[in-house]
Amino acid sequence: MEIRIADNRYALGKSAAHHIAEVLRTVIAEKGHARIVLSTGASQFDTLEALTKEGGIAWDRVEMFHLDEYIGLPVTHPASFRKYLQERFVDRVAPLAAVHFVDGTQENIAHLTEELRRAPIDIGLIGIGENGHIAFNDPPADLDTKDAYIVVNLNETCKKQQLGEGWFATMDDVPKQAVSMTPYQIMQCRRIVSCVPYAVKAEAVEKTLYAKEVTNLVPATLLKTHPDFILYLDRESASRVLAL
Repeated sequence: MEIRIADNRYALGKSAAHHIAEVLRTVIAEKGHARIVLSTGASQFDTLEALTKEGGIAWDRVEMFHLDEYIGLPVTHPASFRKYLQERFVDRVAPLAAVHFVDGTQENIAHLTEELRRAPIDIGLIGIGENGHIAFNDPPADLDTKDAYIVVNLNETCKKQQLGEGWFATMDDVPKQAVSMTPYQIMQCRRIVSCVPYAVKAEAVEKTLYAKEVTNLVPATLLKTHPDFILYLDRESASRVLAL
């Protein structure tokens, strides 16, 4: 595990994007194509913005997979992660070799699983939630399933985060369930980059880094066992661990 601390969210985004771009360029040069998993949410704004501005990436040789999506939320809803990625990434770098969105249906889960497991994922951008979740695997997360995607129930802390980020008007508007890539499948990525800015993430970062062992009560602790994991923080999110 490597920890990189930037002065602010913008510097974090640029630094992480530059690293991700270097990985993509190298993988494409070696294999002719690359596969990437993208997460969403407010914490990924700056990284994705900077990544779309990186030069020298043959995007038409990059296959993109989507991490998670609410069940029952139309793609036109402002909180839809399909809408988020389409507008903030896909439209800006098109054409991509392929785009695989989560739409919340069982048929889609089966299709995604088949496509996902055709070949390894070269790099996964995996955020960490305020409750320590990865994707929508809220505590206590299922760390044992070997499925690629599962239906999960969102806990109250997770729903409050979605409300606090401005995606929904009231708590009652936040969907109760989502389809999420599993912790097991996330860990199959050859490289994992986590971009975790903002003061509201400081407690989750502290719990993740200070935990002595992997626990499903802080799912992000699993990331520390990955052989190629980089955690990007800003001064705010690192405020409780700057002595590390």
